[in-house]
Amino acid sequence: MPEKKTVQRARKDKREGKAPSTQAGEFVREEIEHVREGKHGARSAKQAIAIGLSKARKAGVDIPDKSKAAKKSAVKKSATKKASRKKPAARKSSESKATRSRAASKALKKEGGKAASKSALSRQGHQAASKRTAASRSAAAKKAARTKGAAGRSAAAKKAARTRAGKKA
Repeated sequence: MPEKKTVQRARKDKREGKAPSTQAGEFVREEIEHVREGKHGARSAKQAIAIGLSKARKAGVDIPDKSKAAKKSAVKKSATKKASRKKPAARKSSESKATRSRAASKALKKEGGKAASKSALSRQGHQAASKRTAASRSAAAKKAARTKGAAGRSAAAKKAARTRAGKKA
């Protein structure tokens, strides 16, 4: 269950017309904090992010479940697996949702907190960025410049000028 503050920040982002990914970012941030506080652990930064995105979806943030490409490959994999082995009719699970949920929580508590470290998150960010095309990165940068506003653009230009001046010296 997400905290009240997190939901309020996400709703504020929605009112301001921000992208669903920005709204979901609030839930991911909360999840990273939980791992850092030791409320539970995660095996990787990717897992912590996935848990945050899952919470965001449940809270009504309009983010897609998975990319179409990922779904297609998953469907292909499962189809080949099914073709290779036929199993008897599936039995209905006797365990309840509560039991499964409790087991998942218990397993998460045993995991470490290194997944939420600055270096782990940085590594994950770099890996995700490296998978994007140059055109995609360029489009994102252009959009950021457009949505920054006049004051923001001015500040960025001044900072860039200072950086260039520092490199010459």
